[in-house]
Amino acid sequence: MKNKFYAYLVNGKSGVTDNWPECQKLVSGKLGAKFKGFASKEEAELWLSLGAKYEIKHMAVKDGIYFDAGTGAGNGVEISVTDKNAKSLLDKVLAKEKINNRGFYLLSKGVTNNFGELLACKYALEIALKCPSTGSGQVKNIFGDSKLVIDFWSKGYIKKDNMPQETVDLSSEVKKLRYQFEAGGGVIELISGASNPADLGFHR
Repeated sequence: MKNKFYAYLVNGKSGVTDNWPECQKLVSGKLGAKFKGFASKEEAELWLSLGAKYEIKHMAVKDGIYFDAGTGAGNGVEISVTDKNAKSLLDKVLAKEKINNRGFYLLSKGVTNNFGELLACKYALEIALKCPSTGSGQVKNIFGDSKLVIDFWSKGYIKKDNMPQETVDLSSEVKKLRYQFEAGGGVIELISGASNPADLGFHR
């Protein structure tokens, strides 16, 4: 997902531009200047409102449920399902003893990261359907950064040849949940990892 908006903070003055040459002209050679690229103007403005801190890695503009899977901890595939403030929502569908102290669910050895993304999508859908409100109104949006899962597997489009039956069955299950969610006006949207508060970092 290409960056299209650039936030800048120079000598106490801040703003957002939609092209790099303009931003570069404003910050080049200026001591203490800060700048960062974003996929949307809303994200750029949010970063500035939060103090233009580089340590802010993930920001969510919209209310909804966010999901991801990753292997960053080195123990295998973990999944994460959160609200826009990165608060874990997995306890709404999983027993608390299955959730680790980081708020994630560690899957059994041998599963792929793509399977983890699909399972995380399933849990996000179950949470949205089971708990229509997460504190800020009815859940109408689910977000993830896996194009494969959002555009194909969660719609039942999966190559069954050489694919584990467990993955094929899960795809079919998620397709039904997605149909139910979208029939009620829900939307599943693809976002960048930088915009995903559920992001687990390193993917493999």
